Amino acid sequence: MLISTAYAQAAGGAEGGAAMLMQFLPLVLIVVVFYFLLFRPQQKRAKEHKALLEAVRRGDTVVTMSGLIGKVAKVQDGEVVLEVAEGVRVRILKGTISEVRAKGQPVGDDEK
Repeated sequence: MLISTAYAQAAGGAEGGAAMLMQFLPLVLIVVVFYFLLFRPQQKRAKEHKALLEAVRRGDTVVTMSGLIGKVAKVQDGEVVLEVAEGVRVRILKGTISEVRAKGQPVGDDEK
């Protein structure tokens, strides 16, 4: 009696694979939708932000993530010296720049 029950369960093996695939199909579709709606646009935004940070140069007017607006006075490796008022300079991390408002003409090295 045990052998006949085991044989009967194994007989539907070809249809069982298709049924298993149909169970995983909605999960696969959810992963694909998440990729195109969430992950891909986020990667695009991160790539654009990285390009924006690499293009920051002296004389640009920028806005930081904290809302500080100023003109770039000096660009170093990972830092930017930002002039927020006349004679007031603040050192910030380059990654905290959220947008470049106006591309300015870079000031010559002899002018300060």
